[in-house]
Amino acid sequence: MSADFWAGYLSGVVGIVVGNPLDIEKVRQQTTRHAIGKLYSQSSVAFMKGTAAPIFGYGALNALLFVSYNRSEAMLKDAASTRDAGWVTWTAGAMGGLAVWVVSAPTELIKCRAQMSTPATSSWTIFKQILRTDGVKGLYHGGVVTALRDSIGYGFYFWTYELAHRYWPAAAAAGRDDNTSGRRETSKVLLCGGIAGIATWASVFPLDVIKSRLQTQQYPASVLAYRGIASKKRGGAWHIAKDTYREGGIRPFFRGLSICSVRAFLVNAIQWAVYEWIMSEMSMGNGHARLLSEA
Repeated sequence: MSADFWAGYLSGVVGIVVGNPLDIEKVRQQTTRHAIGKLYSQSSVAFMKGTAAPIFGYGALNALLFVSYNRSEAMLKDAASTRDAGWVTWTAGAMGGLAVWVVSAPTELIKCRAQMSTPATSSWTIFKQILRTDGVKGLYHGGVVTALRDSIGYGFYFWTYELAHRYWPAAAAAGRDDNTSGRRETSKVLLCGGIAGIATWASVFPLDVIKSRLQTQQYPASVLAYRGIASKKRGGAWHIAKDTYREGGIRPFFRGLSICSVRAFLVNAIQWAVYEWIMSEMSMGNGHARLLSEA
């Protein structure tokens, strides 16, 4: 398999391990009315709720994302009249985001339900329950919103990273040893990755709120203590959006954005650093710099 596949896979796994505690709090705030921060009262075991599904799923998702993005960008560059077109990067990111839908939809569904389960229920148990009650189709509940979120979000993800990477102040070559240069490059990747993560979530957060509520509604009370939308029948995305607006206007669509932004910066800073390092170690030159800076 290609270097960008393994770099994407491993960086995705690292990102999940680092960001899962904050992701649990984000989903809880999104799906619970009048949520009050309780993050620091969680046990170390609770911090890892819902980790299994994304570790296996998101590793594959991230690998597919980077491979799809790199191939789409190369194809679009060949067809574009200018190699500096920002739309090439955004469109390639959106195509990559859309390509991962087949993995991201079931992964997100299982993850959200595992994170909100009371008492704690394993991802494997939830997976089997979904198959037993709704079949394979049930794994893609909320899939349309997930696909829309991913395509728009990853468009901004790669576009923001490339933009930040391109306009980062260049260091003067003279008077700098290799260690200083290496530290500066690492700092650059970390900061650009963190900025890209925040920009991504800011662009699609209302969609993510709808997705989280859609995927966790009307789950059996013995497995999921969901206190959000009270309905005897599962609603679609539009129903969820209207119900959320009635709950408190526009504010519920941005509940959890603060904790999500902190998580997005940390996770994506580390994720990009791991990706770039692996690409470099696998004899791919400067990793993302080689793949994208030629745009």
